[in-house]
This record gives sequence, structure tokens and C-alpha cells, in this order.
Amino acid sequence: MVELSIAAEGVFGLTWPAWKRLVQAVEDLGFAGLYLADHFVPPAPPDYSSLDLIVALAYLADHTSRVRLGSLVAPLSHRNPVHLARQAAALDDLSGGRMVLGIGAGWMGREHEMFGFELGDVPTRMDRLEEGIQVITGLLRTEGPVTFSGQYFQLHDAALPGPRRPSGPPILVGASGPLRGLPIVARYADIWNTQGLPPQDVRDRSATLDGLISEAGRRPEDVRRTFNAPIVCGRTPAEMEDRLRGFRRFQEFADLPTESLLSTLREWFPAFFFGAPDEIVDQIRAYEQVGVSEVTLQWFDTEDIGGLEVLAKEIVPQLHAAHG
Repeated sequence: MVELSIAAEGVFGLTWPAWKRLVQAVEDLGFAGLYLADHFVPPAPPDYSSLDLIVALAYLADHTSRVRLGSLVAPLSHRNPVHLARQAAALDDLSGGRMVLGIGAGWMGREHEMFGFELGDVPTRMDRLEEGIQVITGLLRTEGPVTFSGQYFQLHDAALPGPRRPSGPPILVGASGPLRGLPIVARYADIWNTQGLPPQDVRDRSATLDGLISEAGRRPEDVRRTFNAPIVCGRTPAEMEDRLRGFRRFQEFADLPTESLLSTLREWFPAFFFGAPDEIVDQIRAYEQVGVSEVTLQWFDTEDIGGLEVLAKEIVPQLHAAHG
């Protein structure tokens, strides 16, 4: 059965009161997990309140008992893999094994320029991602000291201090390119997360990934398949407009008529979930049928608890019923 999780976009006005309400709602409403994106600012002005990924996840780990939690994703262009591995191990221990360490190559030029991080071209980002994941997996999965010599990162007889679970948190990689991204997933990841692809393309990339995993000496079932997409779900026109509030925090969307905004969103996001609850269920099932075991719904309005209640009451039960 496909699981349904929430992926919060934390740079569009996330405050501590809003995060606390969101954490409690996701825990109480029965979603499988709550993930948080890792950015400093939005892609373009205006800027809003936001919370640091690791600090927010520490609160989440300590104030829930059930939901999966993690980064979706932490870019190794501005996160040091040593610090990230240590923090993830601590969060995994604090949460009793519910942490998922999601990592990626980085993409948003504005935040890197603003804070002095070098983003680099795509080959640079992928080289850095591959080195960083080797550092992370070495520290989390190896008993004893680790030595690593790369262009971007180096370890010299390094070992993480405890306490930490021996198996460590599972590692999710958000990368889908067949030339660099999928081979990295195949060699190192426990979970593959992709976005922006229709179901048939996910099926095709997943089949490619199966072959790469086998070439790496692993089993295809060792890597869980997940899909991330925005959602606009409502039962009435008024509810649909409410669900668009988060998107209107993008300056260019603020004053667009509803139909124009929806048309623009379809251009921005090649794959996103849109419609009434029954329509959303059908859209999610299409991804389940191509092997996706968890769908993470990008939630741009972190104060919209009413929208989460609609998903929990009218979509989650239908997904469960399909396997009842």
C-alpha cells in the first residue's frame, strides 16, 4: 500500500507556532511522515520567516512517537556531510529510528550567492554529491575509523561518536538523471525520491535503476521508490482557492486570477496532484501502480491545517481501502 506523507516548504513563513501545529496535526491525522525542505530563502523575493532544518527536525523527533521524519532534501552544496551525518545519527537515536536522511546536489542559485556558498555547474554538483554520500555512508555504515580523500571532502581515521543506532538512518537521494543521479542512487541509497515525472516515466526510470542496482551488486528491492509533488485539493471552489494560498507567496503569483494561477502551476510543475479528493486518489494510485511506495505531498502553506484534515479524512482512507 502506498503511504502518504507531508513535505513542508519551510521558507514561506514557517514559524515555531506554525511548525508546532503542523507537527501535531501530521502526527494525529495518521500521515506516514513529515519531511522538511532545506533552504535559506525562496527562489525569489519576498523573503519570509523560516526555521533551520536540523533544529526543526529535533523538535519533530522529540514531540512525536509515530511519524517518519527527515530532510527532503539537504543539499550538499551548503551542508557539510560530516556535520550532516552526525546530526542525522543523533536525530535517528532521539526519534527511536524514525529519521530519514535525504540529500541532494543543490539547485537554488539565489541562496548560494546570498550566503557565499559555491553551487557550481551540474557536473560539479554531482561530483560533490557523490563524494559527500561516500563520506556519509562511510561514517554511518562503517565500524571503525574511515579515511577518504576527495576533491571536496577528506577524512583521516574518522569515526562518529555515539550514541547512535548501529544501522544508522536510511539514506534518501533526490536525483533522477540516468547518467549521474541514478548510478549514485544505485550504489548508495536506501530510498530513491523523484519528482516532476508522469507515472510512465517513473516506471521507466525505476526499471533503469533496477539494472544499475544489480550491476552494483545489490538487489532492486533494497531501494524503496518514493515520489514528491505539490498538491491542490479541494471539495469546493472556495476550498480550492484556500489551497492556493501557499503558492500565492510567490510574488509573481500573488494577484493572478485562479484559473491563470492553476495554468501557470501546471507549467511550473510537470507532475502535481490537482482536483477533488476522488481525483487525487486516482492520481496517487497511478504512481503506486508503477512501484512508488510513498508519496510526499509538498505543502506550501504550513498553517493550512484544514487542508491536511481533508487529505486525512477523504484520501488516506480510500488508499487504505484499496488494500483492505
